[in-house]
Amino acid sequence: MAAIKEIQEEIIDEFSMFDDWMQRYEYMIDLGKSLPLIDEQYKTDDYIIKGCQSKVWVHADMEDGTIHFTADSDAIITKGIIAILIRAFSGQAPQDIIDADTAFIDEIGLKEHLSPTRANGLVSMIKQLKLYAIAYQTQLN
Repeated sequence: MAAIKEIQEEIIDEFSMFDDWMQRYEYMIDLGKSLPLIDEQYKTDDYIIKGCQSKVWVHADMEDGTIHFTADSDAIITKGIIAILIRAFSGQAPQDIIDADTAFIDEIGLKEHLSPTRANGLVSMIKQLKLYAIAYQTQLN
């Protein structure tokens, strides 16, 4: 499995191939379609990310010392955003997720091209993924 930083670099490279934000939004929508979907049993309020304008559900499992995320959203752009985050963090060790820098989000220009409510939702998504990592890291200690 590639390190988080390597995956983030790949994402930055992919986004840099597009000339404008309409193409980037279309790419994000495509990424959302390839998202490992959350099991219906986890589409409850217990798994919803607070602070998102749209509904975003995230579930995490730990297997062999790495965390695997699944998610879904009722909004296509939001689904693309969570897909980017899951691509970067899924399959990684909890401590690596906790320590990971999320500057790649700024490097692809995502935050500045989101509405303030979506940008807040993005921060909430990152926070939730890191909270799962903290919880699993605590179990390991």
